[in-house]
Amino acid sequence: QVQLVESGGGLAQPGGSLRLSCAASGGIFRLNAVGWYRQAPGKERELVATIPSPGKTNYAESVKGRFTISRDNAENTVYLQMNSLKPEDTAVYYCNANGFFRATQYFEIWGQGTLVTVSS
Repeated sequence: QVQLVESGGGLAQPGGSLRLSCAASGGIFRLNAVGWYRQAPGKERELVATIPSPGKTNYAESVKGRFTISRDNAENTVYLQMNSLKPEDTAVYYCNANGFFRATQYFEIWGQGTLVTVSS
């Protein structure tokens, strides 16, 4: 029942910006850790940015200073603001979240992904 729906992907030029959104729905009681991961063709899925707990953020070295992860707790939505995009950022970006539904039941789920293409 819990679902994550990503949006905001598309085509951007090098140096440009995109903002990804991930909306969680389906009886969410509380979101705990959230994060963004990406997978380029032929490569393994890798961590981009996470909020493992309130007030804490982790970033891959490759995106530090360029990407910002944030949460809107009221909307159960996680964002990834991507600035100074590079062609190497091209990948399918996936939202991940865990937390509780029905007050006490734990979940962990992935979104379906949104494609980000950075190219001139």
